[in-house]
Amino acid sequence: MPSACDSLIDDIEDMVSTHDATPHERQFAKKNVVPRARRRKQQQTTEELQADSVIPGTQKIWVRTWGCSHNNSDGEYMAGQLAASGYSMTENAAEADLWLLNSCTVKNPAEDHFRNSIKKAQEQNKKVVVAGCVPQAQPRMDYLKGLSIIGVQQIDRVVEVVDEAIKGHSVRLLGQKKDNGKRLGGARLDLPKIRKNPLIEIISINTGCLNACTYCKTKHARGDLASYAIEELVERARQSFQEGVCEIWLTSEDTGAYGKDIGTDLPSLLWELVKEIPEGAMLRLGMTNPPYILEHLEEMAKILNHPRVYAFLHVPVQSASDSVLMDMKREYCVNDFKHVVDFLKDRVPGITIATDIICGFPGETDEDFQETMELVRQYRFPSLFINQFYPRPGTPAAKMEQVPAQVKKRRTKELSALFHSYNPYDHKVGERQHVLVTEESFDAQYYVAHNKFYEQVLVPKKAEFKGKMIEVDIYEAGKHYMKGRPVDESRIFTPSIAEPLRKGEVSGLTQELKRTSGNGSLGAGAALTVGPWSFDREGLKFLSVGLALLAVVMALVVDRLL
Repeated sequence: MPSACDSLIDDIEDMVSTHDATPHERQFAKKNVVPRARRRKQQQTTEELQADSVIPGTQKIWVRTWGCSHNNSDGEYMAGQLAASGYSMTENAAEADLWLLNSCTVKNPAEDHFRNSIKKAQEQNKKVVVAGCVPQAQPRMDYLKGLSIIGVQQIDRVVEVVDEAIKGHSVRLLGQKKDNGKRLGGARLDLPKIRKNPLIEIISINTGCLNACTYCKTKHARGDLASYAIEELVERARQSFQEGVCEIWLTSEDTGAYGKDIGTDLPSLLWELVKEIPEGAMLRLGMTNPPYILEHLEEMAKILNHPRVYAFLHVPVQSASDSVLMDMKREYCVNDFKHVVDFLKDRVPGITIATDIICGFPGETDEDFQETMELVRQYRFPSLFINQFYPRPGTPAAKMEQVPAQVKKRRTKELSALFHSYNPYDHKVGERQHVLVTEESFDAQYYVAHNKFYEQVLVPKKAEFKGKMIEVDIYEAGKHYMKGRPVDESRIFTPSIAEPLRKGEVSGLTQELKRTSGNGSLGAGAALTVGPWSFDREGLKFLSVGLALLAVVMALVVDRLL
């Protein structure tokens, strides 16, 4: 939405212009001021005093996030800080005063949704703040002109940016966090947070990566690898369990590369984290590219066999053609990928390997594509993310000779048909499994649980199952799920060491702040105390109008005296 001011403020610290008079200049100028009598007009026109005062922190905010779990964690942190500062978070976009749009730059459709949401907000006269990888990578896009931007490493300053946007200013924070010249992983991990699911904590262990894939736009936004220290990550996990979390997801652009910039590695982190996981709670690893997991296969197999770690790993292959992988600059060959999969399948019985494939990358021939088809036939991946290639602006792949659109669509459809031709869970019907219940199904008919291999199991929607480890008999299997019947008289195990936070409650607040702010906003019973006075939310509004009227009256009095 266009700013209320003419010029764009690059940073909050730039609110004072270099052209403004210095304090010394202002003091010197006072000596040269000569008072002049002003004639009082015989007739004064009576005008109605009008005041419009905006107090940041009393508005409703709607947050929308697209993209990966890293982006979702950023969105949760931003919502938590805003709620802790007094803003009301709402899931109803129509009633919100400001939309915070947290974008993803991986594919064209995700950016299209983001751009359309900005347009919709402007049509509804909503204030807008944009965040995420799109504005970080391309802040000068035409449709971002005049909008306030919060960078991917500046989410700890989201309250400042939203405050200024509420007042009608445009602020852009896009810098990188550094310590003695060394790039940091990002904002602190102990910031207030509102978990979308109070039972699941998403922890970003690093940001950026070491690769330079020719199709990737995310690297433009997230940059080179920057890892958090092990002790910071362990403390965040410990805090999460103390707030009732029973499942932790580790995420980043490449978890396998963790620690290479700070002299450590992923297995070292994981062995420290499993010490903190309560019995029955689970840890899920995020995506790792083949080059880095190759270095740690022995240790990773031991960790994935740990009873409190899901035997699940997301390893993107993207293509089974070495020539295509070379054009992508993926820094491995298909045999490297096969070695990772074969090794882990042998050492971690039942492990789930998820992978990604891009259809129609520039230069991909029919022979290249058939190699990819053969790889899927061989491994019958239970989880396969199929992506039609989209050229992202500013990437090397966008300048390559493109595969015709109809060919890309045909290959995507052909690979999808192959993926849907087999059911990976049919052989599990009749098994008895322990599953951790953490979510509700999309149709709201079941609870969603996961077994040791992070396979989705639907269970009856009974309140006593939520956040618990239960035992079920598998009686039905579909393409993406199984259905489990709870075992009679089986013990329901509670993995949490504390009562989970309520939905919408802010993580990381002290008990005093929680009593004051409730869900992080000034509710009907909450009050702001200033000296001997106490103001509830409505009182703040009246106070703001009263102060504005007083300021106008005082200005008129001063004007007459002069």
